[in-house]
Amino acid sequence: MRILFLSELFYPHGGGAELASYLYAKFLAEKGSDVVVITNRFGEEPAYSINDHLTTYRLDLFGANSSVKYSIFKRFDILLSSFMRKMIDWADLVYIPRFWYSAIPYVKSLGKPVITHLHDYFPICSLSNSFDMSQKSVCTKNLSCSQKCIYAYEITQGRSSTQVLTSMVLNSTLGRFVGKLVRFSDAIICVSKKHREVIVEQENSLAKKTSVVYNPLPLISDVELQGDDFGFFGGPNYLKGFHVLTKSLKQINETKPKSVKVHCTKFSGLDRKIGDCLTKIGISPIGKLVEDDYMNLYKKIKAVIVPSVWHEPWPYVVVEAIIRGRFVIASRIGGMPEQFEGCKNVIFCEPGNSRQLAEAIGVVSDMKRDEIFEAGMKDKKNFNMNFNNAKSIRDFTNICENLIH
Repeated sequence: MRILFLSELFYPHGGGAELASYLYAKFLAEKGSDVVVITNRFGEEPAYSINDHLTTYRLDLFGANSSVKYSIFKRFDILLSSFMRKMIDWADLVYIPRFWYSAIPYVKSLGKPVITHLHDYFPICSLSNSFDMSQKSVCTKNLSCSQKCIYAYEITQGRSSTQVLTSMVLNSTLGRFVGKLVRFSDAIICVSKKHREVIVEQENSLAKKTSVVYNPLPLISDVELQGDDFGFFGGPNYLKGFHVLTKSLKQINETKPKSVKVHCTKFSGLDRKIGDCLTKIGISPIGKLVEDDYMNLYKKIKAVIVPSVWHEPWPYVVVEAIIRGRFVIASRIGGMPEQFEGCKNVIFCEPGNSRQLAEAIGVVSDMKRDEIFEAGMKDKKNFNMNFNNAKSIRDFTNICENLIH
């Protein structure tokens, strides 16, 4: 089987979606499929690389600071080039794991099947999160992102006035059109049952084409537990629930000052005064980490806090916490309840409920490390029975083969 990946970002760039795409490419190639990835080139990366059955072409698609979603949509010169035509002709099918939706109708016109893999809610929400920031609630408007919502969202992301205006224009116009292109796909993959439910509920025409395939698991190992701290890996992000975490820690400090320490990542360039304020309530802000840094950090934390307020489809931070044998405090929202099926090392809170989160943190604070790690190893075993790479690749391959034959 020959599969062409059109992925504007590819691991190590991007986030969880790009990690999943890389794992699919890696495991499919190891199983004997011929995989070609076309992606963006950053810095001094090689324009071409090959590793057995996995070939990667890195093209100059957009700049490092460009808006990925719309920058790739504009590159019709690349899409309609002789090189791209050659790659599409070579492939048995084309796989779109992120935003290159403009390729879908073109590939279809050339007679090749297309699989679109959804990792967020772009088909029904031009901001990709299906959350109305102006109302601070999950959205049900189906691609009708209001200017007020877009403005509120971009302000919380710390965008400049120019970036806010650009987003308001693009997401309220072009975004609505681009999202609809997914309808031309032959098959659509969602990453959790809840993810599919939210999308199909608002876009019922996609129901028959849509399947659930859980993302592959990263190849990571256990980490010895040496500390009693907590970890939060979402940065100062409203959707990730950072505001809920800070409220909870303030409540905890009213009764037990400095009794909890939470290591929070993705805080590069933090203002010193803000950093001091965070430290006072028990937050230790950290910038971007590499793999060794994560390993050392995980040794210090016995629990991971995931207080998201949006329907996170399938957060890898939860997967990693379970595999590492850590306790998890999470919002009962999105795909997270599915991830914890049969697991004991978890406390669920209602999204946005800082009081529940504070109580949960208090409960875990009193738990012994040995107790947590022992239960965590049992949860890991159970998790690997429910979700494993062999099943994910098999389910993915079945969808591909059904389209080819």
